[in-house]
Amino acid sequence: GMAYIERMNYIHRDLRAANILVGDNLVCKIADFGLARLIEDNEYTARQGAKFPIKWTAPEAALYGRFTIKSDVWSFGILLTELVTKGRVPYPGMVNREVLEQVERGYRMPCPQGCPESLHELMKLCWKKDPDERPTFEYIQSFLEDYFTATEPQYQ
Repeated sequence: GMAYIERMNYIHRDLRAANILVGDNLVCKIADFGLARLIEDNEYTARQGAKFPIKWTAPEAALYGRFTIKSDVWSFGILLTELVTKGRVPYPGMVNREVLEQVERGYRMPCPQGCPESLHELMKLCWKKDPDERPTFEYIQSFLEDYFTATEPQYQ
């Protein structure tokens, strides 16, 4: 889904578990395109006063309104923590302002209990401070396809 959105030069800007619909055979579909935009010059600048889900929003987007596909990659890393923790809100015990301050200082969520370290490594790639250092959704899709193939019982 997000690899396609990336190829089409769109950004979602509200990527989180609450906006993923799960259908028959566990087919997942991205929903709520209310904040989505077609981007030109690889960046979209939000208008002053626009509201976003801070705990899911990349620092450059939350602080400066600069949205790119790489800010969606950051959000995807947060979405992964939601999946692994069965829906726990990210940054437990922290309010939005604290999250922004801590993330700017380099804080990243620790590996959730029961999460394989290799999956946490992917999350940390998604949360690189420099957006250009974050992976593409094409890479993430390939990583996850390989990851789930390698962890299927017949391959162990």
